Amino acid sequence: MFEKNLNIAYLLDFYGDVLPERKRTVMEYYYQDDLSLAEIAEEIGISRQGVRDMIKKSEEELFFYEEKLHLAERFSQAKQHADRALALCKEQNASPELVESIERLLEHMQ
Repeated sequence: MFEKNLNIAYLLDFYGDVLPERKRTVMEYYYQDDLSLAEIAEEIGISRQGVRDMIKKSEEELFFYEEKLHLAERFSQAKQHADRALALCKEQNASPELVESIERLLEHMQ
């Protein structure tokens, strides 16, 4: 069975624009729109196996980009640190300006 790796959807947010348009479209159909392989095949005019192969190759590309650049990992770590900083600021009754700045930062990270 061909199972979805939800980490791929996360990587697609970071590196999707680097994929060729056709691959990106297939990945978006599969991971964001939740279309089946058969539905995607019909939509773009290739075989179901062709769709599956394209998804696997695209996933490999996304993992390659993350292995080299680590953007998703760094973003995740930065968000964790910002969440922790906000919690500490609230715990220590930090200045409202500092709390507001961290909250705005976290809003931009959504």
